[in-house]
Parts: sequence; structure tokens; C-alpha cells
Amino acid sequence: MKVRADALRMLGCVRIATVRQMAEVITKEESDGRSYVRRAMNKLAELGLAETNGKDGKHPIWNLTPAGQKALADGNELPPRPKAGTGAKAVKAGFGPHGVAVTDMILAYGGRKHLTDWQVEVNHAIKETGLSFNTDAVLALPTKTSEVRLFELDNGTMSQARLAKEVWDYERYAGHRVWEGARGTNGRTFPFWQRHRYTRSQTFPRLHVVLAGKEEHLLDNRLQALADDVKGIAVAVWVNTLPRLQRGEPWYEIGVDDPDRRRERYPEPAGR
Repeated sequence: MKVRADALRMLGCVRIATVRQMAEVITKEESDGRSYVRRAMNKLAELGLAETNGKDGKHPIWNLTPAGQKALADGNELPPRPKAGTGAKAVKAGFGPHGVAVTDMILAYGGRKHLTDWQVEVNHAIKETGLSFNTDAVLALPTKTSEVRLFELDNGTMSQARLAKEVWDYERYAGHRVWEGARGTNGRTFPFWQRHRYTRSQTFPRLHVVLAGKEEHLLDNRLQALADDVKGIAVAVWVNTLPRLQRGEPWYEIGVDDPDRRRERYPEPAGR
């Protein structure tokens, strides 16, 4: 029963996972642990709480059913969070391998320790400018400063130009300001993110970009190209490859948080 409950909680956090990934979190064993988890997942499927809709290579990709999500919500097994899908549509649409890689990234970053503090596919949008994008994973640690970290995973499927644009979108998001003050008064402007998203953070959350899906020497080339493409960006950006991250090797800093430079680059909103 405990393995089933742990598997449900994990899928409620990361949305998509294989038996290998669940065994890494739920048990400390290898082959025996996977067999144990596999039996638990088959039982959850019989109960209508979990299902598979595709594979990552030969390995079935598991996700919750709506009934499984409801069971978690009713049992208060996870912190309150925005309504999210089960992950089934993403797997059916062919994004299963990307979701599995995102889960590998979360686990490599220490996901076992604070799994319930992660959310996946978190939307960041500014209606006034039309900017809208989904962050692959967000880690919000329950500290006094409400430390937040943003994570983007490139599984080697997008062009270099598109990857760079996605990173620059974070600066555009961080640079947008809103005007506040009663009509006819000398109001002030504030960063949109600080007023409407990460209200307890003192600085814009650091962005972590993880590169995967290719041979390691190609990932190293992609890392260097990304560093060149985002040179001068005014948000904190760290990049790593998934193999290096899994080995515990250090991140590369390719962008530094600079709110003054962001303020110069993005126009101030008009007062009322």
C-alpha cells in the first residue's frame, strides 16, 4: 500500500514518470525495486488511478487518471496548486520523452529530497504584452525567503534559435513593469513578476537550462552556442547538460541578474 501511495504522490508532482524513475525515489534498490514498483503500478491501473498512454523507448510512461488526481486532492496528499492536467494528453501527443527527461532533471537536482515543492508546466503570461510561455519545472522551497528556481529542459528537439528565444523570453517577462497609484497622484512602477507572481522573492528567480537528448559532445557544443546567443542577458541564467547534472558536476553561469539594465531596456508604463 505504501508503494502505491508514494507512486501516486510522485505522479501528482512530476505528472509523467517511468517505473525506473519511481523506483529511484520510492525504493533504494535497483532491479528488485523496479519489480516492486511495477506490481504497484499495475494494481493502481486496475483501480483506475493510473494509466499508460505511451512509451519512452521500451518503457511505459505512467500518469495519473482524473480519478487518481481526485484521490490525491481528497486525501490532502499534496500542497494546494493550480489545476493541472494528468499528463495523458502530452504523452499521446508525442511529448512523453520530453516529460520523462524533465522528471530525470528534477531527480538529478535532488528531487527525492523535496519532491512536493516542484510544479511542472507552469505558465508565465503578461496579458498586456501577449507574452506567454510555460516553464518546464518550478521549484519553490518553503524557506523564509520563499526561494524559487525556474527550470527549462531542451531535449535536443528545438532549433538553437528557438532555444535562445525561450531564454530571452524570461528577460522580457522580468523586465515588464506595472504602474500603481491612485488617479492623479505620483504613482510608482513595480516589476510585474514581483507584484503578481513571486511576491516574496527579492530578486527574479534564477533560470536553470538543462540540455539533453544528444550525445554529450554535441550537448557541450549546444551549451557554448547558447552562451553566445544570450550574451548580455539581464537575468540570472545557469546552464548544464543532463549527464553532467546527474554526475553532480557544476553549472555554468551565462547570465547575471541586473534589474537596472532591465529597466533601461524596457519602457516604463504610462501613469493614469
